[in-house]
Amino acid sequence: MKVPMVDMLAGYPPIKDEVEAAVKRVFDKAHFILGEDVTKFETEFAAHNGAKYCVGVANGTDALRMAYIASGIKKGDEVITSPFTFIATSETISQIGAVPVFADIDPVTYNLDPKSVEKKITPKTRAIVPVHLYGMPCDMDAIMAIAKKHNLIVVEDTAQAFTGKYKPAAGDWKYLGTMGHCGTFSFFPAKNLGAFGDGGAVLTNDDKIHETLKQLRNHGSKVRYHHEMEGFNSRLDTVQAAILSIRLKHVEKWTEMRNKVAARYAEQLKGVCETPVVPANARHSFNYYTIRFDSKAKRDNAQKHLTELGIANQIYYPIALHLQEAYAHLGGKKGDLPACDRVQDTVFSLPMFPELTDEQIKAVTDAVKDSLKVHA
Repeated sequence: MKVPMVDMLAGYPPIKDEVEAAVKRVFDKAHFILGEDVTKFETEFAAHNGAKYCVGVANGTDALRMAYIASGIKKGDEVITSPFTFIATSETISQIGAVPVFADIDPVTYNLDPKSVEKKITPKTRAIVPVHLYGMPCDMDAIMAIAKKHNLIVVEDTAQAFTGKYKPAAGDWKYLGTMGHCGTFSFFPAKNLGAFGDGGAVLTNDDKIHETLKQLRNHGSKVRYHHEMEGFNSRLDTVQAAILSIRLKHVEKWTEMRNKVAARYAEQLKGVCETPVVPANARHSFNYYTIRFDSKAKRDNAQKHLTELGIANQIYYPIALHLQEAYAHLGGKKGDLPACDRVQDTVFSLPMFPELTDEQIKAVTDAVKDSLKVHA
């Protein structure tokens, strides 16, 4: 049985009429740039997450770039982040003139290891960027404590983790992206809340950051043709905002469905490989479902076998950022971040979307089990 990595059409029929009506309303008004649907979505998205402000932007990468600038990160500042993520997290640090500093990861959650973060702090350190990888919450109690101790900015990269939650030791449950100075989001179609094209957003509770973000996304302008700063052309499209408002109403249900898929995967893969371990104070969004083997050979065999059977799979990420050619000038090498080295060679992501059937899950998990025999 062929199984796709993501089936973006599977969840469309139940919301088709709502989406098409929303798009038609935008077309009828012909207000395509920063139309009223953008403001509507920003209000709804902020309210959903319990944040004061949301600023919609063109994509998740721009969300990071502008969040860094609006938070006060400047040229020459050092920003500590994960080496085990997509390059958007770090390239946007470099592109504003700051310097990405890679700390090691936790071998269980694959997120930033707070102990490693603290060791990387220097007088030039200005910020920490925790990445809630695959949808797994970072240890935000520890990260926020470090930030407070050293007076650092925290920008949460929540591109893969919308609807993920974290319960601080002192306090109620919080949505990911609401604990730092900013939280950044991607609405790439394959995300938990996906648009029908590119899109992104930044959450913040800070009045000044909010106003700066609104200027940055619109060429640094508050009033047309009056520019107080240089900015970007990075506005969330009105059509996409209208679609996102419809999909936002269903996303919690879809996250619950993802968690049920994850539970079935874990049950069927028990004793076969390492499956995600979610702490009691965390809610995983399961944008991806990632397993880990005890050797690179087993991981590679699994990928080969599933591919031969037509079952989609992916390694997120085969080469960590500190080992990428783009960062050779930083001098990173194998052995610098040992936990990251081991994880990148042994993880493997399986198909994950809310509508995965029991039959599809069985086909995937049977293939994983068989891979240990077929290519052994």
